[in-house]
Amino acid sequence: MRVDWGLAGARALGPDSAAVVVIDVLSFTTSVSVALDAGTRVFPYPSRDETPAEFAASRGAQLAVGRKAASEQQPWSLSPAALRRAPAPARLVLPSPNGSAISAAVSGVPVIAACLRNASAVARWLVEQGWGTADQPISVIAAGEHWPGQDVLRPAIEDWFGAAAIISALAENGAGPLSPEASAAKTTHDATADIPSLITQCASGRELASIGFADDVAVAIEIDASKVVPVLVDGAFTDAAD
Repeated sequence: MRVDWGLAGARALGPDSAAVVVIDVLSFTTSVSVALDAGTRVFPYPSRDETPAEFAASRGAQLAVGRKAASEQQPWSLSPAALRRAPAPARLVLPSPNGSAISAAVSGVPVIAACLRNASAVARWLVEQGWGTADQPISVIAAGEHWPGQDVLRPAIEDWFGAAAIISALAENGAGPLSPEASAAKTTHDATADIPSLITQCASGRELASIGFADDVAVAIEIDASKVVPVLVDGAFTDAAD
């Protein structure tokens, strides 16, 4: 098991992996888990410009908009709490510059979306596939954030702990060996008593609360509340556990 950061990390580790697990706790992969809980297939899309609307139309899908742009007519957004309240479409295009961009950029290997809500379910499924060995390594990618107006990665502690939760659950299910980075992540996770409080109080959690989206953080810290295993199939995340 290996762990790295962002798009560059996914591109570096992906070609030599049996599977790539993408972690974007606040909020892409959490939103994917909520959508799949409701039976929706989710198409990741890396851009927030005018092109997602065309892409959604070509896929017969609804389009998620920015959190603050959601309306009664278009209630779907990157907000997992808003997705839970909205009617569940059969297909949804979910643009985001981090987790979605990473998911769409990896090719040639299975891509799985994981978060704190489904870490245990994803780990069990991965081990059932025979992955997580020296010959079939799993690469866990913490998405991180971008500094406003800069194409510079900001490591995000919520994604580190999301990745660490997956690695710890994989190890509990018999996967291994662990890279030094993965071992450090597991140790940090296992030694932390109250991960939900940590996520709530971290920079990203406080930022979301300050703009009126504390409910999104509350959804993100529903530890192991979901059993879905979102695997990218034909361009859309579909529940492999179903």
